[in-house]
Amino acid sequence: MDTRTLAADQPIGVFDSGMGGLTVLRALRAAMPREDFVYLGDTARLPYGTKTAATVQRYALQAAGRLVTLGVKAIVVACNTASATALPAVEAQFPDVPVFGVVEPGAAAAAAHGGTVALLATEGTVRGGAYQRALMRRGVRMVRARAAPLLVALAEEPSAAQHIQAAIIGDYLHGLVQSADTLLLGCTHFPVFVQQIEAQLAGRAVVVDSATTTAAEVAANIAPRAHEDRGEIVLMATDGADRFRRIGARFLGEPIHRVELVDV
Repeated sequence: MDTRTLAADQPIGVFDSGMGGLTVLRALRAAMPREDFVYLGDTARLPYGTKTAATVQRYALQAAGRLVTLGVKAIVVACNTASATALPAVEAQFPDVPVFGVVEPGAAAAAAHGGTVALLATEGTVRGGAYQRALMRRGVRMVRARAAPLLVALAEEPSAAQHIQAAIIGDYLHGLVQSADTLLLGCTHFPVFVQQIEAQLAGRAVVVDSATTTAAEVAANIAPRAHEDRGEIVLMATDGADRFRRIGARFLGEPIHRVELVDV
């Protein structure tokens, strides 16, 4: 029996500290509709952004280890903090499994547009500087960064009125994208606002999100599943399965019927 076919038919593992990484899973599903996916949201220990680097590495290794026990053929670290802090540790711990983060693909896509890049992210991501360093390594001479913590909370409160969403988004964009050629969304929560953001920018800057760019990189580097039918997804969380199912549907872009509660 062809072991390459067996490997290709294994699921792709995705993990995040919570639900934001579901936007990455959504993009992966769009780019690779025949693939099976296993998603782990470490909701019991979020957010990772407030933890020390050593703690984030430990959590990331535990999450990745759980996915490896399920026989995944690749691991997608759908968390900006873990991608910036723990990616080398995950790669070293699991050398036989391809590992993808969200920072480098997003930075590469933004840098490809040239000029000045505006970065909208969480406080921890802006402060850590991983995107800024990745952009500058690719020749971007100026990066304007702004933390947008309210957008994270807003993304998890879909009942908020449209005019409130528009006002908060507008406040964050004000001044940030002035003279910028590209706006990089450096948080996995933010793609849920991409239509509102693009409407407010009115063509002044190209919007790049790390979910879509990560999905494109994974699709380009992973052997495709042999079956013709649409792939399946398994969703797991370490806490709050009911809330995950209810709110996570907004990030995934489709109803969530079942979330398995697991321990890592």
